[in-house]
Amino acid sequence: MGSEAIIVFLLAGIVLVAGANFLSDLISPKSDNTQKREPYESGMTTIGPTWVQFKVGYYLYAILFLIFDVEVAFLLPWAVVFQKIGMVAFVEIIIFLVILGLGLAYAWKKGALKWE
Repeated sequence: MGSEAIIVFLLAGIVLVAGANFLSDLISPKSDNTQKREPYESGMTTIGPTWVQFKVGYYLYAILFLIFDVEVAFLLPWAVVFQKIGMVAFVEIIIFLVILGLGLAYAWKKGALKWE
């Protein structure tokens, strides 16, 4: 019973996504001109090469920011229901924060927080 349901949901998801892409391609307006192929940068013509590689450090900082930003998204609902749930909620959030702290310590140890 369980595997059939998974297959049905998987097929339904594939059909819905493929159908939406096909329908979008079918009914969307199409126009092709040279201006559409130019890279857009603040409405000005670019100077120099448009494919610039960024340092990996930017991406590491962005990912770390997202991790701790999402942490706040989990802390807010917890704070709202903290008094109702009591000590169990406190223990759960301590475990959550310890896991996040271990992740931060790992990133720090690996040098992901050094700006070079």
